[in-house]
Amino acid sequence: MEGDIGGLLIALGFSLGACLGGGWWCLRRWSQARHLLDTPTSKIRSAAQGYVELYGVLEELPEASVRGPLTGKPCLWWRFRIEEYKSSGKKRSWRVIESGSSDAWLRLVDGTGECLIDPRGAEVRPLVREVWQGSLRHPLGPAKTGLLGFLSSGRRYRYCEERFHVGQPLYAIGDFRTSGGGQQGLDLHGAQGQVIREWKGDYAGLLRRFDGDGNGELDEREWGRVRLAAQLEAEQRHRRSSAEPARHKMAKPGEARPFILANAGEDELARGFYWQAAAGALLCLVGALASAWLLGVRNF
Repeated sequence: MEGDIGGLLIALGFSLGACLGGGWWCLRRWSQARHLLDTPTSKIRSAAQGYVELYGVLEELPEASVRGPLTGKPCLWWRFRIEEYKSSGKKRSWRVIESGSSDAWLRLVDGTGECLIDPRGAEVRPLVREVWQGSLRHPLGPAKTGLLGFLSSGRRYRYCEERFHVGQPLYAIGDFRTSGGGQQGLDLHGAQGQVIREWKGDYAGLLRRFDGDGNGELDEREWGRVRLAAQLEAEQRHRRSSAEPARHKMAKPGEARPFILANAGEDELARGFYWQAAAGALLCLVGALASAWLLGVRNF
């Protein structure tokens, strides 16, 4: 009887987990699809500050040299996974032993300007994906010889490498910010405080500049001169920054909004998200029915 109760508890836990997990996945993917479809595509030159959707072509950054870690092929961004084949009796499986992704910035061009994209934290969906198998833990590593080669000859590895390349189309949705070009406003109070904090880092230099009576301290009148000088310095920095060419950047949004970089278009991505939302809803329904059956029919 105790074994039956234990089995029922385990089954109930799985069914409730499927219900909750499926419901969460359904809502998440549905919300992401709506964000994609409700956000209009902007041009880089005229894009508003904040959450923006861009579409353009990937171009190489000057002096950038990025290569796939498993293939050695030149690219703009990569993600890889290495799995090892494990066999124990009748149990056989692939186990991930190493993975990683590039944090190299991307350059998106759309004809009106260019935007630098920080891919960290993004859901990245590349078009290029290579999968193959081999006997070395790392496919570009030196071949093993002698006893080491004999001991490792029975091992099997599976490799997966995904990449972005020059000239590929890129759909990007995330937090868009522009600096320079007179685009940004001046928060005078915050900028003044930043200058004062910098000057306080060299307090001896601050005293040399503003301690008029030489007593080693700054009184209220002298602090007034510090604040005035800091205000003038902040305004001058803002003028210099505004005179520079506009620089556009995209990164992960601070809010719970999707940050997606993909070679596919908006409609294709949204359609895939809707299908995944439907699968999550089905899993939620199956989990709910199974839970109801365990609690009701079995009188548990």
